[in-house]
Amino acid sequence: MPALITYRTPVQEDWVDYNGHLRDAFYLLIFSYATDALMERIGLDADSRGQSGNSLFTLEAHINYLHEVKLGSEVWVQTQIIGFDRKRLHLYHSLHRAGFDKALAASEQMLLHVDLAGPKSAPFSERSVGLLQGLVDGQQNVPPAEFLGRVIALPTPN
Repeated sequence: MPALITYRTPVQEDWVDYNGHLRDAFYLLIFSYATDALMERIGLDADSRGQSGNSLFTLEAHINYLHEVKLGSEVWVQTQIIGFDRKRLHLYHSLHRAGFDKALAASEQMLLHVDLAGPKSAPFSERSVGLLQGLVDGQQNVPPAEFLGRVIALPTPN
């Protein structure tokens, strides 16, 4: 299976800063839209959420800003499912543009499946588990996520 492209957009004028670069917050916005699109692929679209009362909440997100993204660039997000269990989804988004082979940015995220009536954690439906497993199975030949499991820290002085 080729890379799973979950979101595509041009960089809009109100998304750039005084240097002409994509503002930090808009990287997360783009990755958030990619997560929304992934939710549709795993049976958590708006209709399903309304019927089941279940959704995904983000528990943690790390963003690596790797290369400049400028106004007017057409960018897309490729998404990898790193893993999932009964209630959690570990995913990796990478941001790309045509004519540049490296990722522009990367975001590792941990999401929790919730029952919105609580809200409280809840197991994924059998349908969602099947769809997630299908994505995982289809990504066996996708290269490993390059910026996975990174930690922010200053070097320890000697």
